[in-house]
Amino acid sequence: MQFFLCGLAGFRSRLVACLVAGAFLVTVAGATPRADGASSYDPLATPGEFAETPPRVIDFDILDRDRDRTIPIRVHLPAASPDPAGARHSCPVVLFSHGLGGSREGSQYLATHWSQRGYVGVWLQHPGSDTAVWRNESPGRRLAAMRDAASVANLHLRVRDVPVVLDQLEAWNREAGHPLAGRLDLDCVGMSGHSFGAQTTQAVSGQSFPLVGRQGTDPRIKAAVVMSPGSPRGSRDPAAAFAAVKIPWLLMTGTRDTSPIGGQTVESRLAVFPALPFGGHYELVMHEAEHSVFTDRPLPGDSAPRNPAHQRAILGISTAFWDATLRNDTAARAWLDGTGPRSILATDDRWQTK
Repeated sequence: MQFFLCGLAGFRSRLVACLVAGAFLVTVAGATPRADGASSYDPLATPGEFAETPPRVIDFDILDRDRDRTIPIRVHLPAASPDPAGARHSCPVVLFSHGLGGSREGSQYLATHWSQRGYVGVWLQHPGSDTAVWRNESPGRRLAAMRDAASVANLHLRVRDVPVVLDQLEAWNREAGHPLAGRLDLDCVGMSGHSFGAQTTQAVSGQSFPLVGRQGTDPRIKAAVVMSPGSPRGSRDPAAAFAAVKIPWLLMTGTRDTSPIGGQTVESRLAVFPALPFGGHYELVMHEAEHSVFTDRPLPGDSAPRNPAHQRAILGISTAFWDATLRNDTAARAWLDGTGPRSILATDDRWQTK
């Protein structure tokens, strides 16, 4: 299976840092050599290097002067490892785009686990489709306000937010004295999102659109985790939208993953994976999982209790995917392409690769 590696410059800088510290990234990522020479990989474990000190959470506001638009972000910064040479260790970066009506404060279980595995989690908040949409509306008006916010115009705004945030992260990474200075490996960037955030993720990581093609794709993004993916609306063939995706995608959905807004059905979500080209793509379909399976807590309208095994699977499989695609961790890749996912899935969950 073909994987797309991060930039050579980022690899070299990480290799030098690891040699100076006397450790290798594969250990940081959770692959521990055994006495028999085999490798034991556990994507749900927290390596001691990052478990001893909780991640630092920092909020920033990014001003896009061209659009007079302020983008709030929340950064989950892993603990810095001691370095005898005095250098600051940089970590791969994973961006997250919230669903309709959400904020940078959502899906914290993902942020916590990924940052404890050594990733800088950058949670974006998109004005116009965030909590402000419904917060001051009467209960009877909230659904209508949310439908209005699920617009093509807001999708365009979200898509443009992503490169603005990446540009600012690059500037802060070079800025002496900034809390993020030297901490970001921006040669290895992952993009993720749920629901409207999944559409945002698709748009910036390879989806094609009528007339504009892959104009929203940002080449700095090396891999994507798409939670509750969506097919194009109308009669457009999904292959026209997804056949040109060039980086690894991990799709996650459920057999009851529907929403009252957006028009996506279980069938339209499942249509994305077959439309992707072969090489580096995965799909997890969780049995009886609803749209809220990716959120911190159940949502209004949920019809059944959540299966606790599902969020365990989300954490484990997404972490292995990041390790394999952003760190080029061979143990993670073997786990992902082998029997590893099945070891943490519920009985009727479905897993496939291409």
